[in-house]
Amino acid sequence: MKIISYNRIINPSFLLINHELPPNTFLRPRLISASATSISSFNEKKKDLIMRLPCCFAMRAALSSSSLDSSSVKTDTYSGSRKEKRSSFYTHPSLLEMRNEKAANRERVYEFLRGIGIVPDELDGLELPVTVEVMRERVDFLHKLGLTIEDINNYPLILGCSVKKNMIPVLDYLGKLGVRKSTLTDFLRRYPQVLHASVVVDLAPVVKYLQGMDIKPNDIPRVVEKYPEVLGFKLEGTMSTSVAYLVGIGVARREIGGVLTRYPEILGMRVGRVIKPFVEYLEILGIPRLAVARLIEKHPHILGFGLKERVKPNVTSLLQFNVRETALPSVIAQYPEILGMDLKAKLPIQQEFLSSVIESTPEDFGRVVEKMPQIISLSKAPVVKHVDFLKGCGFSSEQVREMVVGCPQVLALNLDIMKQSFEYFKTTMARPLEELVAFPAFFTYGLESTIKPRHKRIAEKGLKCSLAWLLNCTDEKFNQRMSYDFIDMEEMEAGESSFDMNTLLEPRNDESASDYDDDYSEDDNL
Repeated sequence: MKIISYNRIINPSFLLINHELPPNTFLRPRLISASATSISSFNEKKKDLIMRLPCCFAMRAALSSSSLDSSSVKTDTYSGSRKEKRSSFYTHPSLLEMRNEKAANRERVYEFLRGIGIVPDELDGLELPVTVEVMRERVDFLHKLGLTIEDINNYPLILGCSVKKNMIPVLDYLGKLGVRKSTLTDFLRRYPQVLHASVVVDLAPVVKYLQGMDIKPNDIPRVVEKYPEVLGFKLEGTMSTSVAYLVGIGVARREIGGVLTRYPEILGMRVGRVIKPFVEYLEILGIPRLAVARLIEKHPHILGFGLKERVKPNVTSLLQFNVRETALPSVIAQYPEILGMDLKAKLPIQQEFLSSVIESTPEDFGRVVEKMPQIISLSKAPVVKHVDFLKGCGFSSEQVREMVVGCPQVLALNLDIMKQSFEYFKTTMARPLEELVAFPAFFTYGLESTIKPRHKRIAEKGLKCSLAWLLNCTDEKFNQRMSYDFIDMEEMEAGESSFDMNTLLEPRNDESASDYDDDYSEDDNL
């Protein structure tokens, strides 16, 4: 037994000695009683113990060092075995590796797109196919729909649509709805976003809303073809407010379907920015609100004329070309399309042309526009033919000018009918040409329906009257005149006919304006 160390002397009479035994043996430390006789013995051995103590520490250090070395060897051996085990199983790629692989795939897809002329700059952040083959399939499918590389570049986000999940379901729904194949390419060019839509969530509710607006089922596809953007509107947004405003100003509820069928763009117009300012401006010009509503029923497209860009400048141009401000409501009511023309360019040309044909003055041109604003759209050839006809009838240039200013319609009537009416006037009625100069509107009345029956009745009674007294009245009024014993001179001097604004304020009949004729073939559906 070897004495390794002293812990310390707890009591002068006891000595604690730690014995080092073999590793397999466990022995408690023993307290040895030290009597007076044994202390001397202990002191004798003290030198020997102190001399042996460094040697024991050296042996212990060597033992500890060898123990650490063996432990390190064991650890390395165990670690190596774990590494060998780990390398034998599947290892998941790191997040960085996954990002690098995704970027490489996207770059390959971008290279393919650049190679066929598509600019992929706007596609960053958009989920795209991983492989070039899938992207090629999408591009080929879009080509089959009639879209070109230019169309795709105009809306490159269309490449994010899956053929099976997005495109085919939407196209199938449009085909069942009645959208024609011949209009599909233009449809997609105008509104390619439809391919992102959900049939159930986005498209079907809009179609149901249109049906609720009294648009006929057969007209629904025409509305969608004309204005595909309507499929992207929210039901509680612009669509409902625009319709409600039109009904509020007097547009008949039963006419809404026809109005939307002819001009569905109304559904995308904001009331406060577009519709209301337009209506209020026409009221300022002198057109009653109800008359404006009637104009919208018959010509809904006038709401698309830009108020600041086109309507107001055109009104200014009319005033500059001698159209009287009081006549503006009549001009617009007769020919609403005049608000959407480029009058700044047209008016000078037509004024100069009319002056060269009938030697009219600028004031004459203003009166002509007031009575027949369509003169702005008449081409030169028909005007020349009508002027030549009147001169061939024996009227002088001055008389022709007076007739045109008094009734510009003589420049636009059917020439064959005018010839028949003039022949009857000359042979049967046997009146002087001056009466036609005074009342050129004679040519606007039906020969068989009005002129012949009335002339026959006054001839039977032996009455002498002017053409205006004879023709410028309703059948009911004419029958009253036939009961007179004499002719009222004031009625004989009846004023020239002009447009009556009250015709727009009369109650409408039950015939709906929603009947819409257009070339349409069910065989052409998708």
